[in-house]
Amino acid sequence: MVSTSPGLGMGWYSSDWGNLSSPLNLPVDMHAHVLHACLLLSVWSVHYLINVFVKFFVIGHDCAHKSFSRNKLVEDIVGTLAFLPLIYPYEPWRFKHDRHHAKTNMLVEDTAWQPVWQKEIESSSFLRKAIIFGYGPIRPWMSIAHWLMWHFDLKKFRSNELPRVKISLACVFAFMAIGWPLIILQTGIAGWFKFWFMPWMVYHFWMSTFTMVHHTAPHIPFKSSEEWNAAQAQLNGTVHCNYPRWIEILCHDINVHVPHHISPRIPSYNLRAAHDSIKKNWGKYMNDADWNWRLMKTILTACHVYDKERYYVSFDEVVPEESQPIRFLKKFMPDHA
Repeated sequence: MVSTSPGLGMGWYSSDWGNLSSPLNLPVDMHAHVLHACLLLSVWSVHYLINVFVKFFVIGHDCAHKSFSRNKLVEDIVGTLAFLPLIYPYEPWRFKHDRHHAKTNMLVEDTAWQPVWQKEIESSSFLRKAIIFGYGPIRPWMSIAHWLMWHFDLKKFRSNELPRVKISLACVFAFMAIGWPLIILQTGIAGWFKFWFMPWMVYHFWMSTFTMVHHTAPHIPFKSSEEWNAAQAQLNGTVHCNYPRWIEILCHDINVHVPHHISPRIPSYNLRAAHDSIKKNWGKYMNDADWNWRLMKTILTACHVYDKERYYVSFDEVVPEESQPIRFLKKFMPDHA
């Protein structure tokens, strides 16, 4: 578990507490310490819950890939329970995630990230503006749109998948109907916002960020089914990104992604050893990166519209008159590596 920084909250409070009343007849400086401790506890609680949310995802993720237990029923039960606080229906997510692994970086078929199509940009002014914002400033939260679009629409699943999909959806709706009111009953709307919604939003920031960094770079192409090669897509179309160590600890090495695509049944706690072995033998075919401002700026401002020859074309080249959000990012995002 990652502890909170001892510097959290320092400088947030004035040393002049003379105007505070003391309803409990405690010394004024005692109120300062109590308020300081309560705020630190609140920050720590949210930080802890974010860590728990990521733990839930990692457990459910291993269950979906059959690397958690030898008993499939145990994996289905644990995976379903682990995903409930995230409001992810386990079976729909598993079906679509398996497809992502089977069709990594294949145009149309990959269910994770896809480049934008020219016809989508030309379809309507409203959709065009939404796409520009979605693939630009709010891209680190686009997993929320993915969550809504891919996991709750029964028409997106085959008939033999529907019974499991419906059970997972029922479990998620039951958690929302029971869990959310209990949280509100105990902590109020503010408590629900602080102890569920805020951690959920930070969780989605990291899930969006990890996923887009794993599979998005100016030199990594998406290919049609006729041109696509499975081995090349899994090894050369996936990015290993080094994050600050505290992030890797908090997110349980989920950034170690290349071995996961080569063999999805490798459990999360063995990914680093597998990565070292793959790098030793196949390192020249791998994509390594360090997470920094320049990396994020490149993805957010350049990797937009599909182009067969150039792989990606930026929005401000395709529709310059409506690409103010992209120009804003180019101007104000730091560019240092």
